[in-house]
Amino acid sequence: MGEMGKRKLDTGWLAARSTEVKLTGVELTTTHAPSGPDQPWMEAVVPGTVLATLVKNNLVPDPFYGLENESIIDIADSGREYYTFWFFTTFHCKLSGNQHVDLNFRAINYSAEVYLNGHKEVLPKGMFRRHSLDVTDIVHPDGENLLAVLVYPPDHPGRIPPEGGQGGDHEFVRNLLLLISMHYCSVQPVKIVDPHLVSSFFDSYKRVYLHVTTGLVNKSARVAECSLNVLVTTEVKGGFCLVEHLRTEHVSVPPGASVQYTFPKLSFYKPHLWWPNGMGKQSLYNVEIGVEVKGFGESDMWNHHFGFRKIESNIDSVTGGRLFKVNGQPVFIRGGNWILSDGLLRLSKKRYQTDIKFHSDMNFNMIRCWGGGLAERPEFYHYCDIYGLLVWQEFWITGDCDGRGVPISNPDGPLDHELFLLCARDTVKLLRNHPSLALWVGGNEQVPPEDINTALKDELKLHPYFQISTQSGNSQEDIFPLLDDPSQYLDGTRIYIQGSMWDGFADGKGDFSDGPYEIQYPESFFKDDFYKYGFNPEVGSVGMPVAATIRATMPPEGWQIPLFKKLSNDYVEEVPNPMWEYHKYIAYSKPGLVHDQILLYGAPTDLDDFCLKAQLVNYVQYRALLEGWTSRMWSKYTGVLIWKNQNPWTGLRGQFYDHLHDQTAGFYGCRSAAEPIHVQLNLATYFVEVVNTTSDELSNVAIEVSEWDLEGNCLYYKVFENLTIPSKRTVPIFEMDYPKSNNQTPVYFLLLKLYNIPDYGILSRNFYWLYLPGGDYKLLEPYKKKKVPLKITSEVFIDGSAHEIRMHVRNTSKKPDSNNLLYKNRFIERDSDGDFDVASLEAVNSRIEEKKEGGEANALRVTEVNGTEVGVAFFLHFSVHAWKPDHKEGEDTRILPVHYSDNYFSLAPGEEMLVNLSFEVPPGVTPRVTVRGWNIHTGHTIL
Repeated sequence: MGEMGKRKLDTGWLAARSTEVKLTGVELTTTHAPSGPDQPWMEAVVPGTVLATLVKNNLVPDPFYGLENESIIDIADSGREYYTFWFFTTFHCKLSGNQHVDLNFRAINYSAEVYLNGHKEVLPKGMFRRHSLDVTDIVHPDGENLLAVLVYPPDHPGRIPPEGGQGGDHEFVRNLLLLISMHYCSVQPVKIVDPHLVSSFFDSYKRVYLHVTTGLVNKSARVAECSLNVLVTTEVKGGFCLVEHLRTEHVSVPPGASVQYTFPKLSFYKPHLWWPNGMGKQSLYNVEIGVEVKGFGESDMWNHHFGFRKIESNIDSVTGGRLFKVNGQPVFIRGGNWILSDGLLRLSKKRYQTDIKFHSDMNFNMIRCWGGGLAERPEFYHYCDIYGLLVWQEFWITGDCDGRGVPISNPDGPLDHELFLLCARDTVKLLRNHPSLALWVGGNEQVPPEDINTALKDELKLHPYFQISTQSGNSQEDIFPLLDDPSQYLDGTRIYIQGSMWDGFADGKGDFSDGPYEIQYPESFFKDDFYKYGFNPEVGSVGMPVAATIRATMPPEGWQIPLFKKLSNDYVEEVPNPMWEYHKYIAYSKPGLVHDQILLYGAPTDLDDFCLKAQLVNYVQYRALLEGWTSRMWSKYTGVLIWKNQNPWTGLRGQFYDHLHDQTAGFYGCRSAAEPIHVQLNLATYFVEVVNTTSDELSNVAIEVSEWDLEGNCLYYKVFENLTIPSKRTVPIFEMDYPKSNNQTPVYFLLLKLYNIPDYGILSRNFYWLYLPGGDYKLLEPYKKKKVPLKITSEVFIDGSAHEIRMHVRNTSKKPDSNNLLYKNRFIERDSDGDFDVASLEAVNSRIEEKKEGGEANALRVTEVNGTEVGVAFFLHFSVHAWKPDHKEGEDTRILPVHYSDNYFSLAPGEEMLVNLSFEVPPGVTPRVTVRGWNIHTGHTIL
């Protein structure tokens, strides 16, 4: 019996420039196969781009480092042949006499010739589509198979116009991107093709139906009598699965035919629902479809994680913005724009998981896959399913190539409209079963050409059921008469919007009404005139990384901080060095509009000082942005997407973590502001507000307010008790009067805590540093010298390479007259499913009781940071490093990525906090955790 299933072909590849290979594809796959990475052959990166392969083999400089990208020849100058490459590999495939083998390709840019064991096939053009070749008669069933693929660049790669391009990084993506991704699969005569899963809800989401339609292809020359099975299971504790449904149908498939089969609907009562991040659990069921053929046995198998949920969307009558509902509950959208995981398309499951978990950690609930990027690999959407990130999926229409620039680019969109639609249809089939996928959008700031737009509108129209309210109370029999099963549609469950500024986004009419994209005064985000419309799909700002990233990605000449040029109008213009300018640095000033926000803290002295002050601004900027939007939840806004979440290369703007996966402080400003339950200060009105985005009313809660000066004195303390906060509301509670009082200090700290009265469990904590109107933060400069003592109790749990650290951090300075209630609060930690769980601080002092198999927990370790002064421990941040006895000055020893429950935080005198870290350690490396802060300059080793 042969092996049935799929095998990825993502290792063991060789590549060579086609002009340096004097053999034909037939010769390469018969008599003259390359034996290894000998000139002109080299080890290839698959998946990846030709440029990724050249970088791996040191044949071109690293385009992510300094100005090295400038030295890489562009296809517009080199010609297409220079970037036409052979890819070669071998594989074994054991088959029985009845099995068929398909060779599957995805995303080859732009066309290819495939040679297998001396046989040639030509793949059609188009990078956003899948290809499948039946190679049953070509493979050697018990021996080695030789595979060579000649990949051609686009027919018309073009040239970036002098003025044009989107995304801020177009000078990098000017270099040719080629992606080859493939696998083979072995099946019996009948193959399962593109199943479609749809759920429908009735009786207030208590009664649910699963609709399933699948394609079946009979590759044999006789009628296939099939037993077609659908199995729905859910995982329970201990790795066991509970069978929810098992159904078998008999299907006859004519010889050589392709048919669509729709199962009778499967009924579920009160299933676990899938919710976006912050609204509940991301419950997923495994749906498995199998086919057995009479006389052959098991023929093919397909499975997919599926979430029961309904997404609705309409234009809100109050705000004019697009309003999303999931399972009948309105979702206030707070998220960002996604470009690519990696500019060289070195895409991996592990990187995707980190990327998406970072977005979940920031409490985001939507990612927009921007039209200048890709339809990502399935792993991207899988982790969006896992972590609860709704996906706005855009097709590939954008101003980079459609009607903008000087000289103007092609205004009619893609050259081949039918090919575009083929790619779009195939992308829909690939992604439509993911519960995270929320909507389709035709293009970025543009609409597709009329024929494409009309076709997409028609083919992605909603099934009538999804235009009917689930709360109607009607039975399914009343709603579904004479209607096609919804799984028979191409999609039918999600809306299609023609462009990112139409139909409830921006001004809704396609005018350029997104943005702005620069530094703002924090209070501006709260003002009524900052943004006119209900849903902003792009609003951007700064994103400077930490100093270690600059040193890791630039030579010393790139470490020069900007020059601060004083202008006649009293504003300051930042003049960055050429390397920063090339990497798209965005200034922390906007002459004529916004005074320099870094200089508020005093003139930076060097790279470390500049980047630290930039992190302060990053935190304030993005927290204010999201708090400003959330302050007007439903009264003015329905959502906002930040431009942008991350960079596909080493950019210096609009990012919450850099390409090396180290977070900026803006990451934690967003994390704070986007909490499902949040207490905040309206910087325009100075009202303290409580945000409740959950489905439950908050009752019997209190707000504790304390203000602190630079000497550690508590200047103001007040508790507002017995509060009730309705569901899905932002409620102003009281106006802060301290700035108007007589005992003003120029710079002060404000600590807000929202907690449950019965157990003092903290629901939200928010810490501000503020100055009086017309002032600045320059008094924080001498505050760096204040030595505030800390006590850090930590415990490490190790499971193989995975490390988890739980730390209890306390500011041990305290004035005798400090209020007692401040220290009774206990933290409530949010689980990964978005629910809240009470956890007392005392729990950190106990050993981990439930150990994972094969893991171990170390004894508690106590570290004390010495200090004798009373005050706020300001802007503390942890980092993880590889310990090296021969550490060289300036060497980047960071272990990345690290997931922190919080970072860049501050502690009032006597206050304590739990911080959890998780990361993986490379083999043979000993990790060291260090803490630094505004007034802790030398990194103190915690572990």
